[in-house]
Amino acid sequence: MDVFEALILGLIQGLTEYLPVSSSGHLAIGAALFGINGEENLTFTIAVHVATVLSTLVILWKEINWIFKGLFKFQMNDETRYVINIIISMIPIGIVGVFFKDKVEEIFGSGLLVVGCMLLVTAMLLAFSYYAKPRQRDKITPRDSFIIGLAQALAVMPGLSRSGSTIATGLLLGNNKSSLAQFSFLMVIPPILGEALLDILKAMKGGAEAAVGNISLVSLAVGFIAAFVAGCFACKWMINIVKRGKLVYFAIYCAIVGACTIFFSL
Repeated sequence: MDVFEALILGLIQGLTEYLPVSSSGHLAIGAALFGINGEENLTFTIAVHVATVLSTLVILWKEINWIFKGLFKFQMNDETRYVINIIISMIPIGIVGVFFKDKVEEIFGSGLLVVGCMLLVTAMLLAFSYYAKPRQRDKITPRDSFIIGLAQALAVMPGLSRSGSTIATGLLLGNNKSSLAQFSFLMVIPPILGEALLDILKAMKGGAEAAVGNISLVSLAVGFIAAFVAGCFACKWMINIVKRGKLVYFAIYCAIVGACTIFFSL
């Protein structure tokens, strides 16, 4: 992977991590177009995912600061309930990560046909959440958190958008648009960092050269910075999009890209 490819893929990751169009699917498509092998792509994917997590911390720092201030009061307040909901939402993805990680990695290496099909599923989910009109409520409940967590666990499939799945599921449950995007972005921080740490430790067992693979440190750095900058922009933009309820346009986009991906993969 050269610097230009790292720049493009980093920008793609940063933008698509928050927009409901599947970052994993777009990275897979981009890697296939550039002819990047699995080992190189895995190392790069870890780096850019960590970069987008950092962009979340920057954009939502006020909310994160609010959570920790309330949490360390050591009482059952709104902040503590918020943290409990995030922990509940992590249960399904934790089960998938512990018991089905190898199976998920096999699916990622199964080609672009799966990506195209899952992009179509993302399109249908976004469209359905746009036209459905459930009764709105102000707060995300523990039950809702678990169901949204199930959506996040299913979104390990390449092409099935994590943000699209979690936000659409929350909308279908009747959750408030203003708080839903924020919750969706915060709940993914622990799983991504945990997965990245496990992958780094696994790679480090083979030594520094094996951990980095065939990709240069310069390309990794360029991809990391590109993903971070694009992620900051996309995170802020996506929160505003959810508030306005304009997810149907992303449904159209995912349907087109998914259909094209299926066509060219056959």
